[in-house]
Amino acid sequence: MALRVGLAGYGLAGRTFHAPLFKGCGLELVVVLTTNSERIDHVHTDFPDAIVVSEMSELLAHDLDLVVIASVNSVHVEQAIAALHAGVPTVVDKPMGRNLTETLEILKASDDTGVPVTAFYNRLFDSDSLTIKRVIQDNEIGKVFRIDSRFERYRPDLAAQSWREQSSAEEGGGLLLDLQSHLVSTALDWFGPAELISASVRSIRGASDDDVVLVLKHDSGVDSYLSTSSIVGAPGPRIRLMGTNGALVIGELDPQEALLRAGKVPHDGKWDVSTKSEARIIRGDLVSDLKVEDGNYARFYALVAGAIAGTNQWPVSKDEIIAVATIIDKARELNFRE
Repeated sequence: MALRVGLAGYGLAGRTFHAPLFKGCGLELVVVLTTNSERIDHVHTDFPDAIVVSEMSELLAHDLDLVVIASVNSVHVEQAIAALHAGVPTVVDKPMGRNLTETLEILKASDDTGVPVTAFYNRLFDSDSLTIKRVIQDNEIGKVFRIDSRFERYRPDLAAQSWREQSSAEEGGGLLLDLQSHLVSTALDWFGPAELISASVRSIRGASDDDVVLVLKHDSGVDSYLSTSSIVGAPGPRIRLMGTNGALVIGELDPQEALLRAGKVPHDGKWDVSTKSEARIIRGDLVSDLKVEDGNYARFYALVAGAIAGTNQWPVSKDEIIAVATIIDKARELNFRE
């Protein structure tokens, strides 16, 4: 029996990322919460059998096995807590809350009700993430001591229709909450607990923060330099992972986001095309190819389904969610002091 899913929000996150992964993992999208007329049309086109509602209470009136919150960041807390109090396991798109306080409110509701909740950190299932974990485990470049991890692009003009670019940090906008939370979550996954030692969070284009650089010092001895920016005319490689016996260099993201944006979906929980990043190991003048893992965002929902069935752990733990939120809060605190 397919899990019955209710989805709050049908914008970029809901329509492009979550809904196709439901389909690709055999989950049934039963009901969608949106009040935007264009998005209502999109739901009817994409999922003709799905019901569209305008209130969270209407969504929760359906017999659901899972609720996914993919709405604007400012309503994550109220929607997630409503779902948990309704007794429905919940996935919240990253960031879970706009700050640590909101994140802890959601996690407390989960603890109080005994209903599980997790966060959608899909970049843990990128090709580069999975490849890096294997490279570290197999000691392919020796002892790792530093990583440069980036989401950089060149968009000198603000996108008028993007709430993430136009909204303040208090409203949930900006790159610190958006792409930087992915960089933090993956760095913690690869190298373990860390302290934030430096943060630059600023707005170059005059709206939400659009140029963010964080430096983490991990207990394992690795330093993570995490950069996300919308106004870098010469973006660096996606990853430079430095070890004592060479460097792993990954130029670009794997093609999963591009596939999803093009309307492609996985089949039976996996892609039927290559989803590998292009990666090399470089040792001075010597450049070597290496085995690269396929990315698979569908794995997230396969793990969610398994967790609901009691066969595995949830894909992102509460401790991991708190660690990311703590670093994001401290970045604002350090930047404010400066």
